[in-house]
Amino acid sequence: MKGIVEGLLFASGDEGMTLQQLAKITQVSKEVVLHIIEELMYDYEHEQRGITIMQSNNIYHLTTKPEHNDYYKKMLQNPRKSRMSQAVLETLAIIAYKQPITKIEMEEIRGVNSDYAVQTLLARSFIEEVGRKDTIGRPKMYGTTKEFLTYFGLSTLDALPPLPENIDEQLLDEEKNLFFDALKEEPF
Repeated sequence: MKGIVEGLLFASGDEGMTLQQLAKITQVSKEVVLHIIEELMYDYEHEQRGITIMQSNNIYHLTTKPEHNDYYKKMLQNPRKSRMSQAVLETLAIIAYKQPITKIEMEEIRGVNSDYAVQTLLARSFIEEVGRKDTIGRPKMYGTTKEFLTYFGLSTLDALPPLPENIDEQLLDEEKNLFFDALKEEPF
C-alpha cells in the first residue's frame, strides 16, 4: 500500500492530493493513509533520499528536498540540448496565442491529453501558472514566461506572427507544420 500512495502522490504532480482523495482511491481509511504518509516521510528522512512529502493546506505533495536546492539550480542553469516533441511545440503555440488558457482548453484544441507537454514546458520554464479560471473546479490557467520570450527572441507577445482571421483548417495545418519545422531546426 505504501508504494501505491507514493505513486499516487508522484502522479498527482503539482496538484497534490488530500487524505480524503487518497483514502477514496485506495479504499482505506484516512487514518491508515495518514499512517502510510508518515511512514513514507520517515523513510525519506532517514534513508538519504532526494525527495520528501510536503503538506500544504491539507494537500500532500511529493517534492524534492530543500537542502539539495543548489544542485537543482545547477541543473536548471545548464541548457538542455534535447529537442521538444511535436506535441510539446503544438501545446506551446496554443498557449502563446490563447493565453491565459487551461489544460482542458488546450486538450480541446489539440484533441489529445496534454499532461506531458504541459509538464515539459513548466520544467523548461517556458510557461507558468498565471491564475485559476473562475469556473467549476477552478482549473489552473497557463501563460508564457519571460524565458519563452527570450528563448524565441521576442520582445513582447505582440511580436508573435498574427493568426489569420478566417482560419482555413487545411491552411492552418500547413502553417503549423512550417512553424514547427522551423522550430525543430533549433536545438532545445
